[in-house]
Amino acid sequence: GGVSASTQNQAFNALLFLFKNVLRREIIGMATLPRAKRGFRIPVVLTKAEVRALLERLQGDFKIMGQLMYGSGLRVSECTSLRVKDIDYEHKSVTVRGGKGNKDRVSMLPESIMPALKELLERRRAVHEEEKSHGLGGVFTPDGLDRKYPEMHREWLWQWVFPGVEYTTERNTGRALRWHVHETSVQKEIKRAAVCADIQKRVSPHVLRHSFATHLLMAGYNIRTVQELLGHSNVTTTMIYTHVLIGLERGIKSPLDE
Repeated sequence: GGVSASTQNQAFNALLFLFKNVLRREIIGMATLPRAKRGFRIPVVLTKAEVRALLERLQGDFKIMGQLMYGSGLRVSECTSLRVKDIDYEHKSVTVRGGKGNKDRVSMLPESIMPALKELLERRRAVHEEEKSHGLGGVFTPDGLDRKYPEMHREWLWQWVFPGVEYTTERNTGRALRWHVHETSVQKEIKRAAVCADIQKRVSPHVLRHSFATHLLMAGYNIRTVQELLGHSNVTTTMIYTHVLIGLERGIKSPLDE
């Protein structure tokens, strides 16, 4: 059907799951069946001028989220799910909880974003205290911790940095709780800003993470350091960004220009 390798493998694994775990039947000859292989793809990376133009066209919370994804190397899901307790101004760090592979990591918090972030959270706290006085102000908490600490969901430290607008009724308890802003909202806003900035590339929130890694390597930072900031288990995953640098920072000159 002309689909990508990942789509083929997803369908393949779905069939395996169906036969093994649902139908309880063994498929003969599976070991010899070929699997679709993913090709090597260079990530889309913005120039510093393009990043600046993109961020200038973002507004409100979306601008701060864009700055965090580029300035801290966060995935869009990691950015939207940040809680107040994950921001450390003194150490200039942001802690990612349960990132890809359910791993925690610490990344840098850009100094330039701190004033806007502090102002945002001060306004959030005033709204939170007002909602608490009316019996609201609760958020969803992880791993059933609210059963052990019944009032934890109302504590300021557990509030979302970027909360959603509406409350959701919890099925089991009937409590009105708030979830964080949805990832698709960020994706749509990033694409809108890219169109307004006339960026002739396929731009998504993840492109800001790609740009974060590439610009750090261009600035001479060690690839192991970049690996830790991105949360990659293997340095070979981070090595993909070195391919972007070929011809950009190595002084390679085209023979045509000679």
